[in-house]
Amino acid sequence: MSAADDSLDRETGSAISRSKLRGSILARVSRSFYLSIRLLPKKLRDPVSLGYLLARASDTIADTTELPPDLRIENLRLLVRGIQGEALGDAIVGLSASVTPLQKNKAERALIESLQSCLDWLEQSEVPDREEVRAVLEQINRGQVLDLERFPNPKQIAALEKSAELDEYTYLVAGSAGEFWTRLCFRHLPKFSGRSEGDMVGMGKRYGMGLQLINILRDAGADLRAGRCYFPNEELAVAAMEPSQILREPERFQPIYRKWREKAERGIEAGLQYANAIRNRRVRVATALPGLIGARTLALLRNAGATALHRHIKVPRKEVRAIVASLIFGFGGRSQIDSLYRELSR
Repeated sequence: MSAADDSLDRETGSAISRSKLRGSILARVSRSFYLSIRLLPKKLRDPVSLGYLLARASDTIADTTELPPDLRIENLRLLVRGIQGEALGDAIVGLSASVTPLQKNKAERALIESLQSCLDWLEQSEVPDREEVRAVLEQINRGQVLDLERFPNPKQIAALEKSAELDEYTYLVAGSAGEFWTRLCFRHLPKFSGRSEGDMVGMGKRYGMGLQLINILRDAGADLRAGRCYFPNEELAVAAMEPSQILREPERFQPIYRKWREKAERGIEAGLQYANAIRNRRVRVATALPGLIGARTLALLRNAGATALHRHIKVPRKEVRAIVASLIFGFGGRSQIDSLYRELSR
């Protein structure tokens, strides 16, 4: 076989791998966000998809509880170096081979098996997109490492010390993604928004942070049982509570929970203002969808009250499909988005 034939085979194999990453693997690991990605123009779809896959892969490594935290941090830092462009030889292949068998979720197992393909895709991306993906992953990965360092022992509940630490975490793992989305849209879409890039970056940051807060609120009970308390000690001390008391006395904890739920609501409101400032209807729908699902999740959490800590709160797929249908049939109109938000927030 000639060198040209060998190069063609590698390119064909890479294309097949990329097609699978964009398709079945992305659909299986991204759940409702996949619906947003599918609505995007192709020039946005690829960097957003790749950024999501790499963030989800690093999150999967961070969540592999079969490994001790120190080893998870070591593995995560190795992947970070690969994402940032270091030549690591067969180290990523070895990382993938060691972590894949530990994944119980088939979709996550397929993603970890495809780590090298993700990095190949990143390396072959257009330079501006590649640098944007690397920049946002640097922030997200920093947040993931911080999380492992702060909560090292699942058998002993640890809490963040200050509210600023929770703000920092939600910014690193999600607010930065709102900024990433905004920069991509301004670069790829002419006349993306009637508002300035600075205004949109700020709203996108608050939107991402609000969405991450919803995840924290929804998973608070499970996190506490796994030794993680994202609610800061400085606020628990005012209520004369220890992290270990939250699950036993959820009613006493409600003022703190309510404060962060209201902050999440403000983040979602910023996100829907952001969506309504977008001129392209498809991108507006894609951007509004997570916020509308988030608004419905917050309503379910609010209605559940103190019992939310002992229940699995999630918007049913039937409702998600109805939200998508309403957005599409309403052609992404701003009045339709506002109407849906009011309805879902009840």
